Amino acid sequence: MLSTMRISRHCIFLFFYLFVKEDVSAQSFNEILGRPTDKSMTISVLFSDVVQVYFEYGTSQGVFSQSTATITSLPETPVVMELQPLLANTRYYYRTVFKTPGAANFQVGPTRTFHTQRAPGATFTFTVEADEHLYDKKGIRSLYQICLDNQAKDEADFMFSLGDTFGDDHTPETTTSDDMKELHRDYRQYLGAVCHSMPFFFCLGNHEGESGYFLEQTPPNNIAVYGTNWRKFYYPNPFPNDFYSGNTTLEQYGIGHPENYYAFSWGDALFVVLDVYRDCNVNEKPQKWDWTLGETQYKWLKTTLETSTQQHKFVFAHHNRGQGRGGIIPATGFEWGGMDADQYKFDTYRPGWGLPIHQLMVAHGVNIFFQGHDHLYAKEELDGLVYQEVPMPSDTSYEIGVLANANAYTDITLDGSGHLRVTVDPTCVTVDYVAAYLPKDTLGVHKNREIRHQYKVGVCEVPTGGGPSLDGPFFEIFPNPATEKLNIRVKNTAAFDRRIELVNMQGQLIQTTVLSAELDVCTINLGGVLSGIYLVKISNGNFVKTIKVAVF
Repeated sequence: MLSTMRISRHCIFLFFYLFVKEDVSAQSFNEILGRPTDKSMTISVLFSDVVQVYFEYGTSQGVFSQSTATITSLPETPVVMELQPLLANTRYYYRTVFKTPGAANFQVGPTRTFHTQRAPGATFTFTVEADEHLYDKKGIRSLYQICLDNQAKDEADFMFSLGDTFGDDHTPETTTSDDMKELHRDYRQYLGAVCHSMPFFFCLGNHEGESGYFLEQTPPNNIAVYGTNWRKFYYPNPFPNDFYSGNTTLEQYGIGHPENYYAFSWGDALFVVLDVYRDCNVNEKPQKWDWTLGETQYKWLKTTLETSTQQHKFVFAHHNRGQGRGGIIPATGFEWGGMDADQYKFDTYRPGWGLPIHQLMVAHGVNIFFQGHDHLYAKEELDGLVYQEVPMPSDTSYEIGVLANANAYTDITLDGSGHLRVTVDPTCVTVDYVAAYLPKDTLGVHKNREIRHQYKVGVCEVPTGGGPSLDGPFFEIFPNPATEKLNIRVKNTAAFDRRIELVNMQGQLIQTTVLSAELDVCTINLGGVLSGIYLVKISNGNFVKTIKVAVF
């Protein structure tokens, strides 16, 4: 007999199955692209009926000079086919051609498009989203559709999702394979609306449940095995071949290649996607040194970075230590940064590995590390490496993350929902935070697709004119280093709240100072403050600006 909890879960999934599709236009089939290379593209098409299907494609719109063989789909099973051979650095157009058994004529789907691997010197765009959370209703489907539509308008070469997408690890003992099937299938209706022309790359989050800990619980009957197999069933992620490198392990229980970490080059950029969960097998919520990429993935990452000659390098993970909050503050500790209780312990806990992950990325010129998990937009920099927190695409309150987690960050933080648009040219990378708003929320100061924040990395032209950037020098601190007192001069007091905070590198609040409305300078008394590196934080309500100070 099913427990009350099990009945409840199955009622929820039945509700999703019967009613959620009203959020998206009725689709007799949907197409999702994946695994783009220099000479191929994988297409996964899910039909509502059993059909005969083939694909036509070519390099001129309306002219389909090549076609695949015709196959018959299986019930409730995506048709997965590789379009090849293709030309590198070329735009292609394709369409799905199908008919139900017994029908007299084939039907022709809409014309779609994609681009094969860009050549060095090309300019291109990709997008990043994270923490969709539709499965637990933190994410709202109507706003997610708007964000996806915004990404489609960017005409990106591909999209990354940084996890907490499919879920659901909240009830690991009772979640069934059928539950995980529906959770993964649910997103086909949304991703299929845009990823027919924007290949989809996935990075595992903690709520996908594909951790080493769950993999070991009564295999193969656990959420990790269920989740991996259904993820692979519905979404073609990269596996090692002559274009992608990644996890070469062949796992049991029908998994094969888990398709959980991988790397590839595109234009002048290297892309590296990490899995920070599969080798964490000590308990459900590992602590400190328990968090690990595992030696195999670490050595692969090291080799990938050492051998890359790309001008730009991007690394993606759901979070730099799996769980917890923040960017550069947790990045200094344990396997990621090597520190443990103010002492460097990496060689003790990871003998023979070499450098902690942060130092490894810095040493080999990684430009931006992208992460999710914290549900807000936040940008920080440590040792010249940008730590970029990606906002939710589906938060209709626009403040879930900024209220809960902004204090874990040391620099720019912004509320809102949306995605990141990243434009890459041979020397310069431009990152835009593109906001998503429901129509009812655009009656005031905000507009859908507005750029909430922009920055550039690399060798870029310096803009002229215009107002001050969020990265501008709004305040100065002196003396630095300091001994007894620290003075803060705010250059535009009207732009800032009156609260100024002194925070240690572990994110703990040491002291708060209130800036008088009549003055543009305030003083922090350092009596009793231990020697070390600290952060002074000041905000204007929309973002936080921080400067590092030394106290002796």
